[in-house]
Amino acid sequence: MNPFASLRAALTALQAHALRSFLAMLGVIIGVASVIVMVSIASGASQAIEQRIAALGTNLLMISPGSFTSGGRRAGEGTATALSDRDLEAIRAKVPGIAAIAGVVQGSAPLVAGSSNWTTQVNGVNDEFLIARDWALAEGRNFTDTELRSGAKVVILGATAARELFGNDPVMGEQLRIMNVPFTVIGLLTMKGQSGWGSDQDDVALVPLTTARRRLFGAEETVPDNLRTIMVAMSTPEAMSDAQVEIETLLRDRRRVRSGAPDDFRVRDMAEFIRTRAETLSILSLLLGATAVISLIVGGIGIMNIMLVSVTERTKEIGLRMAVGARRKDILSQFLIEAVTLCIAGGLIGLLIGGSAALAMSIWGDWPIALSPDLVLIALVSAGLVGVFFGYYPARRASLLNPIDALRYE
Repeated sequence: MNPFASLRAALTALQAHALRSFLAMLGVIIGVASVIVMVSIASGASQAIEQRIAALGTNLLMISPGSFTSGGRRAGEGTATALSDRDLEAIRAKVPGIAAIAGVVQGSAPLVAGSSNWTTQVNGVNDEFLIARDWALAEGRNFTDTELRSGAKVVILGATAARELFGNDPVMGEQLRIMNVPFTVIGLLTMKGQSGWGSDQDDVALVPLTTARRRLFGAEETVPDNLRTIMVAMSTPEAMSDAQVEIETLLRDRRRVRSGAPDDFRVRDMAEFIRTRAETLSILSLLLGATAVISLIVGGIGIMNIMLVSVTERTKEIGLRMAVGARRKDILSQFLIEAVTLCIAGGLIGLLIGGSAALAMSIWGDWPIALSPDLVLIALVSAGLVGVFFGYYPARRASLLNPIDALRYE
C-alpha cells in the first residue's frame, strides 16, 4: 500500500469517528496553543525589556559617589565626596578604549513656558553626553564649546518635557525659564521611551554643565567642579571588564581609599545588568515552555489511548486486510499515519487558537508578544513528533496481530 492510499484509509477511519477524533486532538490543540501563547509572550516581554535596557547604553559604565562612613556608620548611597571634572579627565587620559566620557550634574527643577509649567529632571552635561548615552537629536544641535565654557543659557528638551510645555507647537528657538533663569531651546531629543527601571527617559532637559553649576544647582564648596555621575562609553563590549577594573583602581588612588576599606564610589556595568536580565528571562521562558510541553505530552498520551482503543475495535478489520495481502508494515504505516494526522490537525487548530489568543492579549491586554515563524514551525514539528512517538506503540501492536486470531476476534 502506497503512502497516499494509507493516508486516504487513515482519513476515512478518522471521519468515521469524528467526535472521538476531535476529543483525541483536544489535548494536542491545548498543548500547541499553550506553546504559542506562553513562548510568544515570554519572547515579547524579553525583547521589550532588552530594548528598554539597551536604551541605557550597552557599553556604558556609570560611576557615582558611594556611601560616606563615619564612626562605623554608613550614611547611604551618594553621600560620599562628589566626583569631579579632574576625575573625568584622569579617566579619559589613563583608561584606553573609551569612545565617549560625560560628566553629569542633575536635579529636579520647574520649567515655565508662557502659561505652561512642568517640573522635570534637569541635567547639566558636556558635549559628549549624547554620544555616551547614544541619544540622537530629532531637531536642532548639540552644545558648542563656547556655550559649554561660558555657561550659556541654552537647553535641549526631551520629547515629554517639550510636549508638556509647548504642546504640538514648534519648540526650536522658543524661550522658557528654568528656576526663573531664561533659556533658549536649541535642540529636541528623539523619543527613547521608558528606561530599564520604568522612568520616562523623555522627561528631561539638558543644559551645559557650567550653566547648571553657576545658575541652577550651584557648586559644592569642597568640590567646585563637582559631578553627580560620570558616564564612560567603551568602544567595544570586550573592553568593559578591563576598563572597570582600571577605573576602580584609579579612583581608589585618587580618592585615597585605604587598603581593605570599602570604595566610596560605585561603578555599574550596564552590560552586566542586561546579561542578568536576559538570563532571568531565559529561565522564565524555559519554565513557560516546559509547562506547555507537558500539556503537549498529555495530549500525546490521549492520542495513544484513543489509538489503542481503535486497534482493539478494528481487530477483525486488521485481520481481513492481512488476509487479502496487506503486509505488517502497511498496517503499521496506516495506524501511524492516523496518529500523526490527528496530531498535525490538532497542531494547526492549536496554532490558530494560540496565535489568536496571543494577538488578543497584545491588543486588549497591552502585552508585548513575539510570534516568529520559527516558533510556528517548532510547534507543528513538535505536534508531528508527538504523533510519531505516541502513535508508534498502538501501530506496532496492530501490525503484530496474528491474522487468524484477528479474524476470529469478536
